[in-house]
Amino acid sequence: MVYMVATPIGNLKDITFRAVETLRGADEIYCEDTRHSLKLLSAYEIKKPLYSCHKFNEKSAAEKIIASAKEGKNIAVISDAGMPVISDPGNILCAELKKAGVEYTVVPGANAFLSALILSALPADRFTFIGFLPDKAGEKKTVLERYKNLDTTLCFHSAPQDVDRDISAMYSVFGERKACAVREITKLHEEALHFNLSQGLQGEKRGEYVIVVGGASEAENPLCSLSEKEHIARYMAEGMDKKDAVKQAARDRGISKSEMYKHSIDL
Repeated sequence: MVYMVATPIGNLKDITFRAVETLRGADEIYCEDTRHSLKLLSAYEIKKPLYSCHKFNEKSAAEKIIASAKEGKNIAVISDAGMPVISDPGNILCAELKKAGVEYTVVPGANAFLSALILSALPADRFTFIGFLPDKAGEKKTVLERYKNLDTTLCFHSAPQDVDRDISAMYSVFGERKACAVREITKLHEEALHFNLSQGLQGEKRGEYVIVVGGASEAENPLCSLSEKEHIARYMAEGMDKKDAVKQAARDRGISKSEMYKHSIDL
């Protein structure tokens, strides 16, 4: 069996009993960075063979994991912090495991963007996780354009050297919105700093950030000025299938999918 195991995002005590039990029972542990993970494993007196599984070798690591799993070994997969796959290696591995018919499961735990969403106090009834933005300015704006009309709270990861450029790009695409930058989650100097996109984030940037941004209001979404049918048709013209177009148009307008669906019947 292969276990995708969540690890602490800051405070080493934020690990579940089941996660410790799974790591202790594993025959092999695959880590994003073996040196980094050794600190956590040493804290819980876990000594197991460690192997690397990161974004540069994930495909080859997957082959080894599959071979070991087929021999009947228990394999634990962890990233440097938080949940594997979520802005971390693991997605390719999961696809390869599924393709090979190898069973795997999740040992859930700490997650940075969900913690940041709560700390931001921005609406959390509906949200969209986007993760890290591309490095290049043009690609960054292209990604942001896809989400500018969503009325859900938006969650981004941002490295300290990218924070100012990311926020500037958000303002250029979204216009003025409320935002919150959260850092050092679960650590001694945990912060949730509220600001408007036009202001940017003041002060020195240190540590990994989660940037939480308010969603578009109906007034900001030009598609809401169209008829319901035209609204759905516009999304379909952009490549969405009808089901997703109805769902997104309903979100834009703050109405139910069933209410929106009746406008799509003859599309």
